[in-house]
Amino acid sequence: MPETTRQTQGSGVRYLTVDEDSSGQRLDNYLVRELKGVPRTRLYRALRKGEIRVNKGRVRADYRLVAGDQVRIPPLRQPSPTEPPTVPRYWSEQLRQRVVHEDGDLLVIDKPSGLAVHGGSGLSFGLIECLRQMYPESRYLELVHRLDRDTSGLILIARRPAVLRELHRQLREDKVDKRYLALVAGSWPRNRRVVDAPLEKNVLQSGERIVRVSREGKRAITEFAVVER
Repeated sequence: MPETTRQTQGSGVRYLTVDEDSSGQRLDNYLVRELKGVPRTRLYRALRKGEIRVNKGRVRADYRLVAGDQVRIPPLRQPSPTEPPTVPRYWSEQLRQRVVHEDGDLLVIDKPSGLAVHGGSGLSFGLIECLRQMYPESRYLELVHRLDRDTSGLILIARRPAVLRELHRQLREDKVDKRYLALVAGSWPRNRRVVDAPLEKNVLQSGERIVRVSREGKRAITEFAVVER
C-alpha cells in the first residue's frame, strides 16, 4: 500500500500516512528516509519542539510507527535532490573491497574505522550515503544498526522494509550475538570477566547517539575473554 500525503493549504504543513512497509520502523529513521537531505540535527530539534508529531501527539525519536499513523511534517528546508553529498572516491573504493555479503535482501559491509555510519553533526556523509551513491539502482537502503565512527566491524544494511523490521525484531529480542575484538593496554587480570551494568541510550542535541551506564538503563551483560596475550 503506497504512503499518502496530505498538505494543509497555505501552511506548508504535510501529513504522511504510514503504510504497512514502514510499520515497526523507528520514527527518526523514517523521517531521514522521507526527508532526504534534512540534517538529523534539524529533525531531532523539530521532534523536541513538538513540530513533528504523530497522531497529534508529541513522540520520541525512537517511537516505532504503526500502519495508519499520521505523521505531521512542518515546513523544513530541503536541499535540491540533484545535489547529493559528495563522497570521496577513496571511500567508495574502500567499501567496494569490504562487501562481505550481498543479496536482494541484505548488504553486509566491513565498516572501516574513521567512517561514521551516517552524515550529520558536521559530517556531510557517512557509510549509508556512500552506499546509496554506490548502489543508485537500489530504491531502499537502511542501516539495521550502528557502530561508532572509530569502531570497525560488520554493519547490516537492509534492502527491503520487511527485512529491516525482522532484523530489528531479532535485535530487540536479543537473538543477535555481537562480539568485539579490542586491544587493551597493560595486563588483564583474568582470562574471563563478566560485567553486569545497565546501559541507557541517549541522543545529544547535535543528534549524536551515545550509550552510558545508568541506573535507568536496560540491563546489559558483557563478557570479556582474553583471546591472545
